[in-house]
Amino acid sequence: MTIRFGVVGTNWITDRFIQAGLEHEEFLLTAVYSRTEEKGQAFAAKYAGASIYTDLEAMVASAEVDAVYIASPNSMHAEHSLICLNHGKHVICEKPAASNSRELKAMIEAARSNDVLFMEAMKSTFMPNFGVIRDNLYKLGQVRRYFAGYCQYSSRYDAYRQGTVLNAFNPEYSNGSLMDLGIYCLYPMVALFGKPDSVKAVGLMLASGVDGEGSMVMRYQDMDAVVMHSKIADSYLPAEIQGENGTMVIDKINQPYQVKIHYRDGTVEELTLPQVFEPMYYEVQEFIHLLKSGQRESATNSHANSLAVAELMEEARAQIGLRYASDL
Repeated sequence: MTIRFGVVGTNWITDRFIQAGLEHEEFLLTAVYSRTEEKGQAFAAKYAGASIYTDLEAMVASAEVDAVYIASPNSMHAEHSLICLNHGKHVICEKPAASNSRELKAMIEAARSNDVLFMEAMKSTFMPNFGVIRDNLYKLGQVRRYFAGYCQYSSRYDAYRQGTVLNAFNPEYSNGSLMDLGIYCLYPMVALFGKPDSVKAVGLMLASGVDGEGSMVMRYQDMDAVVMHSKIADSYLPAEIQGENGTMVIDKINQPYQVKIHYRDGTVEELTLPQVFEPMYYEVQEFIHLLKSGQRESATNSHANSLAVAELMEEARAQIGLRYASDL
């Protein structure tokens, strides 16, 4: 069973998705949507056999497309997803799936009413070592704290400092540190522990109207969670899940390659699994598996998990004064 994919967006992340997909024997790229013929031609030239569309309605009306990967700007995710879903196409949408929870609820409802698969493309929760994290949590005893950070100085921040506001720092595109990087810390947290009872957020707002960096502290019944994110400074700290029996150390929460547990008696258990494919391969694998088995939702990147993360980010944005045009 070959799944014929169309893609929306002709940027570097779409390239990575396609390259990962081509490693899967049941992935086939058949269509590329771009706002301009020129960009579409340049992008599709790398992938033989893909048709080029400058009209999304025309692409999703085509019988040559079964599913669509959406990697347009964050602010366009909902509009593009709804067009695809309402034409009966399965959708895997880049994170964050929507600008806010209202948009995401509409996308989930459209998927259900059209009986199609919709999944947020959070790659890390499908990587082999995330399974290791999940399956070995019990060894920590009572978990007391989740700590994760994703702080990476953006190459586009240099232009910003010189007076040029590129998309990454433009609120019109629903961007900023929380939406672009913080979500990588929040999604695994929700996938492992559910939605927290409360959240407190702080952040540094830039003059352009997006956050450059921020922190969140969240409370569960028997534990807390601390998240840091930044697009204007780097961090080299690993992530930790701290329990009463030991602490699990994860090299990078956004791409977990190494996992170990430091026990209270001083012993260290190495848990790392080798990873054969590039990180995005595993989300492609999950999506195709779900389609082949007739499922309409991932148990890991579930609708409920995606919605919980969207609501957390929405609350954090309200606390730091970050608003987007699509917010009510």
